[in-house]
Amino acid sequence: MKLIISGATGFVGREVLRQSLSRSEITSVVALARKPISAPENTDASKLKSIVIDDYEHYSEEVKKEFAGASACIWPVAITPSQSTAYEFAEVKRVCQTSTISALKAMHESGVSQPFRFLYVSGALAERDQTKTPKFRPEYSLMRGETETKLLALSTELAGIETCIVRPGYITAPGDIMKTIAGTVVQLTVGTPSISVVDLATVMLNEVVNGFDKELLLPGDLVAKIPKNK
Repeated sequence: MKLIISGATGFVGREVLRQSLSRSEITSVVALARKPISAPENTDASKLKSIVIDDYEHYSEEVKKEFAGASACIWPVAITPSQSTAYEFAEVKRVCQTSTISALKAMHESGVSQPFRFLYVSGALAERDQTKTPKFRPEYSLMRGETETKLLALSTELAGIETCIVRPGYITAPGDIMKTIAGTVVQLTVGTPSISVVDLATVMLNEVVNGFDKELLLPGDLVAKIPKNK
């Protein structure tokens, strides 16, 4: 299968890229980023097509040609809650919502395979009910929930699109003690299980390769899907 990965130089995207290039089911990878990407060590570089884009909201005809025939996309691009305070909210919404919607439309227009599986990485505290006022960064949480709703509606509107939304808890990294501690604190205080970026990437790749069984995967669902024999 041909897989599209957005934000391939980011924390989550890098790990998805590394694993995808080592999986036999995935024959080619279109990696979107703002700078050129090289294949990680000990992976099959022949599968990788690095695409440099200036903006995740706009796609040239040349880029759309690279999307053609793809079977799935994993979309982790976002401005995180902690990063969001450094930007005007309009820019946060543009990156997290407008760009994601534009990307899915562009992929559909390019002639992707059907069904085309689009996996969107949302946030653990996303709230779809716009009448509620979340306790944590309410404007941000409501926007992420609204993005989920818009993506699901667009998927229904567009022929052959299947969408799955994942809401991971705190994402840890192997060897990063501070992230491990932070993940433990979040789990103890909020009750939301953390997940390592390695396990998250594995679960998401399994989902796009094997097919979606749910349209929403909460933190506990993601942990439950971590392979036991890894």
